[in-house]
Amino acid sequence: MSKMLIISAVFPPEPVVSALLSHDLAEELSTKKDVVVICPTPSRPKGFFFDKIFEPKNYKVIRLKSYSCPSSRIIGRFYESYSFGKSCTKYIRENKHNIKCIYINSWPLLSQYLIVRAAKRYNLPCVLHVQDIYPESLINKIPIGKSIILKILLPIDKYSLKYSKSVIAISENMKQSLSKTREIMLNKIAVVSNWQDEEAFISFNNLKTKNEKDLNSELTFMYLGNNGPLAGVDFLIMSFVKANIKYSKLIIAGSGSRTNACKDLAKSFEKFNIEFIDVPHGMVPVIQDKADIMLLPVKKNGAMSSIPSKLPAYMFSGKPIIGSLDLESDTAKAIKESGCGIVVEPENENELIKAMNATALWTNKDREEKGNLGFEYALTNFSKKENLKKIISVIESVI
Repeated sequence: MSKMLIISAVFPPEPVVSALLSHDLAEELSTKKDVVVICPTPSRPKGFFFDKIFEPKNYKVIRLKSYSCPSSRIIGRFYESYSFGKSCTKYIRENKHNIKCIYINSWPLLSQYLIVRAAKRYNLPCVLHVQDIYPESLINKIPIGKSIILKILLPIDKYSLKYSKSVIAISENMKQSLSKTREIMLNKIAVVSNWQDEEAFISFNNLKTKNEKDLNSELTFMYLGNNGPLAGVDFLIMSFVKANIKYSKLIIAGSGSRTNACKDLAKSFEKFNIEFIDVPHGMVPVIQDKADIMLLPVKKNGAMSSIPSKLPAYMFSGKPIIGSLDLESDTAKAIKESGCGIVVEPENENELIKAMNATALWTNKDREEKGNLGFEYALTNFSKKENLKKIISVIESVI
């Protein structure tokens, strides 16, 4: 019997958004189709201890032996992509007669190219899910030789998109950019937002209303997510300190390579209430409930092609948001259209300080109304229910 093959670079028990998307897709497809998932051994996030084995009941998961590089090293990440792509190619070659369609949610450039090339060789239709635009995202991180690297790597990505039967982009801006720079028809690209499971937030909110919530006299700002070099958490700390809002608190929730450096920075401002906390798996709704205002910083040009997974999570928690990011991005548009918060220019400390001071003047009712607007917007645009239907439709049209 022909199988639906899902190729995913990350998969549960890895607690990252892309892994959960592939999991949700496999669960849904397996209700009607024979599904096989191939993925590497768990490695994300770096330092996470994987003490549980994930064994689904309705489909098969095959862990391929390939090189992993959870550290943010360019050469290591390139070899990881190549190694996983080669392992997938081998699997496709050995099982080509039992594959009906391939869904690809894999590392950019090399693994995607190798998988699509193998699918083309054996005339297997594939759907390529693009989570970020490469090599452009890579080029933004390097100081020299950008034009040369773009010239070398861009044809690789063009090939992958050209020979995929259908392409999924995660934002409208990404769709327009891919169509223009890769010279592919717009009708070949579907927009499906990365989703959050709204039921986890709804269940928590329903439970919370049955209990008396602790009253917090402090106005609490929160950032929840990875604290890496691109997150700009140090920028948040400095802005919070300079805003100098009475009876306020800043919570940095999550871990990452910049956590210790940010803790050292916070220690130099002892009179300010800055707290660092971990985020256990499945506890995002509980932790975000401690906040009054969620902070969403993205460095310049970093939000133009995608929507951070933090945005839907923030919205589903019913919290107002201050976004410090590209004003023309889809993320900025979502915050503005929903009416759930304020958007300011990225990496602009003065603008962020003004926004923090403005939200400090909001009443509890103001914050609740804005949070509700974001929640309703997320139900329509970022829910698992709505977006899973879209991605299933794309795959079934290809099949």
